[in-house]
Amino acid sequence: MNRPRTAWLFLAPALLVLGVFFVLPVIAALALSLTDYDLYALANIHNLRFVGLHNYWMLLQRPLFWSALGNTFYFVAVGVPLSIGASLGTALLLNSPLARMKPFYRTVLFAPVVTTVVAVAVIWRYLFNTKYGLVNYGLAELGLHPVDWLGDPHWAMPTIIAFAVWKNFGYNMIIFLAGLQAIPPELYEAARIDGATAPRQFWHITLPMLKPTMVMVMVLTVAGYFQLFAEPYVMTEGGPLQSTVSVLYLMYEDGFKWWNLGVASAVAFLLFGIIFAVTMLLLRLSRRGAPA
Repeated sequence: MNRPRTAWLFLAPALLVLGVFFVLPVIAALALSLTDYDLYALANIHNLRFVGLHNYWMLLQRPLFWSALGNTFYFVAVGVPLSIGASLGTALLLNSPLARMKPFYRTVLFAPVVTTVVAVAVIWRYLFNTKYGLVNYGLAELGLHPVDWLGDPHWAMPTIIAFAVWKNFGYNMIIFLAGLQAIPPELYEAARIDGATAPRQFWHITLPMLKPTMVMVMVLTVAGYFQLFAEPYVMTEGGPLQSTVSVLYLMYEDGFKWWNLGVASAVAFLLFGIIFAVTMLLLRLSRRGAPA
């Protein structure tokens, strides 16, 4: 038996699982997005009709879709820099030789990542409650007026962004910490001998050496933040005034509230196209200025 055939035999179980549970559902969802599959088709498959790109065209003419897309871009544009900044800053502190009890702080800061999103979102919903929330209680102690964090369209999305950053920054922190520990200490020693200050060391050594890690973290974070769903679903249910409706939340409502599964599939593939385009743009920008 030759080696290529042996390799394919070992890969066959994994490829079979991927094909059955990933490739086939994706193809089926793509086909579904080209139909008017809804509650009537669920009752009788003969009611199913092929509509081509009609679902996509109708979505592009739908104001709620553009509103959801704007909310999602707002969440990504604000949340991703905050998350990466918090992750990198915390990783730098934990990597400092002056830091003590590093395993303890790594565990504590990473704990929100492994907690259930829905359970923690419910707790945050109570913390930011207008009447009896702990946050407004603290504001009252400072003599400030209470804020309707989740009921005001101007504050609802920032509150969700704060929750998402707190929930997810620990994952990127661990990745950055691994990247920082992989930087040879000899580079910093040589820089100190040459008289480089700490900010110059960070700018000319830490950031360039962390560039591959930074690109990976940015791509993963952007892709994850575009898939905003659990936070608005639990904390605001898309309100107030649809200010926290995301593209994924819109897909959920179309598919599982109104049973327009063809439209929901179209939303999913539009979101996939947007994530793919943004990811390619980020990768292209990251290669700019890189040595050939």
